[in-house]
Order: sequence, then C-alpha cells, then structure tokens
Amino acid sequence: MTPLISMTGVSKAYGNTVALDNVSLELLPGQVHGLMGENGAGKSTLMKILAGVVHPDAGAVLKNGTPVQLRNPREALECGISTVFQELSLLPNLSIAENMFLGKEPVSAVRGLDRRAMEQRTAAALGELGLRLSPSTLVSRLTVAEQQFVEIARGISANADVVILDEPTAALNAADVGVLKRHIARLKADGKAIVYISHRMEEIFEICDAVTVLKDGRKVGSRSIDELTPQSLIAMMVGREIGDLFPPRAASMGSKPVLRLQGLQLSESSQPIDLTLHAGEIVALAGLEGQGQREIVRSIIGRHQPQTGEMTIRGRRIALPVGEVGGVRKLQALGVAFVPEDRKDEGLFLGLSVDHNLAIGLQAARAAFKPQGNFRDKVEEIVRRMAIKARTIAMPVGALSGGNQQKALLGRYLLLGAEILLIEEPTRGVDVGAKLEIYRLLREFVERGGAVLVLSRETVELIGISDRMYVIHGQRVVREMRGADATEHDIVDAAMTTQRSTTKSPKEPAYA
Repeated sequence: MTPLISMTGVSKAYGNTVALDNVSLELLPGQVHGLMGENGAGKSTLMKILAGVVHPDAGAVLKNGTPVQLRNPREALECGISTVFQELSLLPNLSIAENMFLGKEPVSAVRGLDRRAMEQRTAAALGELGLRLSPSTLVSRLTVAEQQFVEIARGISANADVVILDEPTAALNAADVGVLKRHIARLKADGKAIVYISHRMEEIFEICDAVTVLKDGRKVGSRSIDELTPQSLIAMMVGREIGDLFPPRAASMGSKPVLRLQGLQLSESSQPIDLTLHAGEIVALAGLEGQGQREIVRSIIGRHQPQTGEMTIRGRRIALPVGEVGGVRKLQALGVAFVPEDRKDEGLFLGLSVDHNLAIGLQAARAAFKPQGNFRDKVEEIVRRMAIKARTIAMPVGALSGGNQQKALLGRYLLLGAEILLIEEPTRGVDVGAKLEIYRLLREFVERGGAVLVLSRETVELIGISDRMYVIHGQRVVREMRGADATEHDIVDAAMTTQRSTTKSPKEPAYA
C-alpha cells in the first residue's frame, strides 16, 4: 500500500540541541498510527514540521509519493493535513464559531461575513461530538475539557486526509474519550490517516494499528500494535522495563488532621460535604467528570465561592467562602499550595526563566520593601532533587517539556516549604517517565510529613497514588474508601449512585 504521507530523513536542531536526527515516518490510509516517546523525544517537533509550523533542517515530506513544501499551517491545511495540538490554540476573546472558522470565514453573496453559516456549521460539528454549546459562546467561558473538544471539532471538521491528534484526551473524561474513539473509527473507515499521540497506554492499544517510538530525537522503531505489549512498548520508550508504576504506599499515616472541611455546601441546592486530610497521606477526589471535585479544591483557596462551610487548617478555623481576591496568597501563608490543571495559564510564567518561576514564591513572601533575595543555591538544589531537565535554569520555562514544566510548578511550592498540596491533574500531558518521577515526588513529600489532596480524570492513577479517597457525585461525598482496597468497578459503581452510601472503609476510627 502506498503511504499517504512519507517523512524521510527529517532533522531539526535548535542551536546545539538536536530535536530530530534523521527521522522517518510513514502514514497509511485507513490507519491510526501512534507516535510515542517521553517528553522531549521529538514527537511534537516532528508533527509541527508536518503541520507547517516548523521548517526542518533536512529531510523531505511526500504526499502520495510526491514531494510537498509545507511552509506554513495554511499550506499544510490546503495539502490536507489538519492538526489538533496538545496546547490549546483557541483565542479566548472570540466565540466558538469565530475560532472554528478563523482564517477561512464564509462570506455571503454580497461579500460580507456569513455569521449565520458559521454558527450553523459550528453547531453541526459540535453536535457530532455530542457537545451542546452555543456557537456564540466566548471561548474564555469554556472549561478546559470543552475547549479541548472545540479544538478536536475544528480539526476533524477540516475534512483533511491526515488528522494529527496530539494528546486529544488529556482534558477529557472517560465518556468523552468514548465519543472521540467513535469519530476516530469513522475517520479511519473513510480512508484517513490519523496520527495519535497519547501517554495513556490503554488508549494506544485500543485505538492504534501501528506505533512509532522516538527517543532523544531519534527513531527507535515502528511496530504493528499486534507485536507489542504495554511492557515492551514502555521499554522502547524509556530504555528499560517498568515494574511497579506507583511507589509503595505509606505503612502508616499520621492521625493528626491538617485540613478539615465541615459543612461545605458547593451550591445552593447541594448537600454539605465533610472531608479530612491528615499529615502523611495522599487523599484523592474520585468520580465522574464535573461532579464537584474541582469546586471542592478551589473552594479551599477562594477560586470557587461556595454557599457556606468551615475550614480548619492545623487548628485554625476559617469561614467559607474565602475571598476570591487574595485567597491563594492567604492560604500560601498557612502552608497550603495550589497546583492548577492549566499550568500554562494559571501556574507558570512561560516567558520567565526556570529559576524565576521556582523562586517567585520566595520573592512574594518577602516583606514589602525588603531587597530581592538571591535564591540560586536553593533553586539549583530543587532542580537536582526533582530531576528537572533543563539546559540551564536561565532558559524560559515555556521551552521545557510538559513533564518538566509540571515538576517546576511543584518545585516552586516545595521550595516555598508548603505543607499541604492541592493538585489538579498532576500528570496531565506528561510521559510515563515523568509520571514515575511525579508519583515519587508526591510520595516523598508526604513521607516527610506533608499532605496531598488530588483530583484526576485517570481513575487508575488515583487508585495507584492515594492512601484514601472520597468518591464525589452530585457535589457530595457518596463513598469513602482506602486506595489499597479500591477498584475501578467500585469507584464507577459509587459514582453512579444517587443515594448517599454509609459504607465506611475498614478501621475507619484510625482517621477520626
């Protein structure tokens, strides 16, 4: 079968850093081709070359055997190549419809913008993905998951021959992933070639027909999915077999509560929530997407305004809601750090250096007119401890891979001496190697007496890292269980329950 796309001998360097070294890739019609590798392996650079965003230093791109020049994204799209990038590229001040047709707006017979046609076609594209959003809604009002679906709808609706999906499910829950899988199957049946980049191993084996692995900018190999197992694929990616993905849980946990939520009512119609977090443990908020997990975490730092409730942090009582302005700073002073899901918009200063991003919390904690401190030794120590891979700490943090950006954000609060970490999606968009390091860092943090409250769309991740979990449904706790005893079936069963469960995990009085 003639490849729809052939990339041969592709190389790209940025200064002394080689991003790609003589990489080749073939995409066949009617095939889903997985592109795997750790963060920094060269996956995104290779796809940006195919999308016309980056120009290679050497190599060629052929479509149906004919060389093509892809000098910009418009030429790539005209050549039949559509890309859904991992980093959201929507313009927040424009509507969904305006983003969907940006640069290719339909015009009416009198050469005016045909807004009606835009909105009708946008509604149809969103409807195919099961999304019931008004096309006139501003993107800034959408959740991260909704923005991700708009990106996917824009990419699929381009009717391209090649569709590149870069971490398309990073912000999606299980039900949404199912919708996406059905549309990928439709694209495949229509003879399209799909490039699928994901760090979720189960998706690769469910969706892909073949896999190519990159490591350190070089091609390790291409294999049919039938020739691989999860273990052998991980070994290709990281150069070693992975045993246990998650570090051992704590043998025992402290009995001292460091954070309590009592009578937390997230909305006017919801039931009150009681929740306790102890020193030395990782507690997970599990359940289906959008049931209140995010609002619970953000109520603690004032980014969500609940109806009522009380919070106790190491014996200090605080009435809820916490003020929206200054809430994060107030909680930081009490040793509570918040690591948001959207690390690029809410967490990091992408244009600033790695060392500035790490030390910014220490600088903010200084007295008003105290001279700026020199924290270089502390920053270099945290970079070593967290194995942050950066050519120099003076480089922009935005130039790091996703996993290293996530570790830099965690490192900021470890450097600040935080005792309680509130974390949304700790490994969103990071590779398996970086996941292992983040899991290790969180476990070491609680072993030193810290406490972690975490939420994630990956149920297996929550089971693997947590000592205890609360299942949330309908903005209330429907079940509490130990991480060691939890199964996906138990969590889904509890999450689908509409009546409060009184089931307690064994030896529950130890946490009272």
